[in-house]
Amino acid sequence: MTDRERLGLPDHYVKGRLDAQIASAFQVLYGLSKTSLLEKISAPEFTLAERIACGNLLALLGDSRIDTNNPTMIHIKGGDVPIGLPHDQVDDVMQRFEGLGLNRIWIDKECPQHTVHLAPYKLAMYPVTNAEYQDFLLDAGYSEIPTSWDFRRYPHERANHPVYTVTPQAADAYVAWLAQRTGRAFRLPTEAEWEWAATGSTTHEFPWGSDFDADLCNTAESGIFNSTPVGVFVGGESPFGIADMAGNVEEYVSDPYQAYPEGAFVKDHLVDIHGEYRVARGGSFARFRDLARNKRRHGHNPKSPTYAMGFRLAESI
Repeated sequence: MTDRERLGLPDHYVKGRLDAQIASAFQVLYGLSKTSLLEKISAPEFTLAERIACGNLLALLGDSRIDTNNPTMIHIKGGDVPIGLPHDQVDDVMQRFEGLGLNRIWIDKECPQHTVHLAPYKLAMYPVTNAEYQDFLLDAGYSEIPTSWDFRRYPHERANHPVYTVTPQAADAYVAWLAQRTGRAFRLPTEAEWEWAATGSTTHEFPWGSDFDADLCNTAESGIFNSTPVGVFVGGESPFGIADMAGNVEEYVSDPYQAYPEGAFVKDHLVDIHGEYRVARGGSFARFRDLARNKRRHGHNPKSPTYAMGFRLAESI
């Protein structure tokens, strides 16, 4: 099966579901001030296509939501929190996501549900963007340029889109650089911190609720098949108000995969490929909705080009 077949696409070119709407909105919004665009990009009364067009215009004009040295961070109260999936819910997950080619052992990795104690922490409102990663490359002289940057040139038109196709080592280097640059305790979130920030005290399957909605996140179901400006999926935020935790790009956390307490170690294709591998969360524009579930544990498969790997900042308090 080809990657296009996996994504439900024909062999020939077809226009995306929102392509014409975004192009039309771009023509209408072109010429507005940055202030007006910033107001519209998070306004629920505007359509998703209009908000994407606003974001793409801000990418070229300068998006004041993006501040490398002072990213918007959301304070999250710690405590003893439930993480993972009860064993008796695996069958239900497999049934509800039937037809997406799930292997049962991938869901088994989420088991069992267990309690983790979290100290208070902060998590970034948005994943790290291309603009922020460019600042890192220029200041630190780091050598890893994302392969999603065509011909390794900075994509000005995607300045406020999440950076992707980076390694976990690059993500680690970025957070270490920013921590040293700012004197703040930036780092990658742990798996438990990421999941709690996505779910909170709810039992929701996705950050916004338990029913999937293709207009609330950038997964393959949206038909966009490309990254989008951060924060345009209004209504798809987590209970803490954090954007893009489902879809857009997959997000590395700080933990390598290991079995949960009293759970079984799952030796799947990622273990076969990597041995030890870094966990990623949240799904992406090139993956279906099952990877966007709050509890889903996955990682990078270098054998497929349909893995868009990015990351998000956490901060110790």
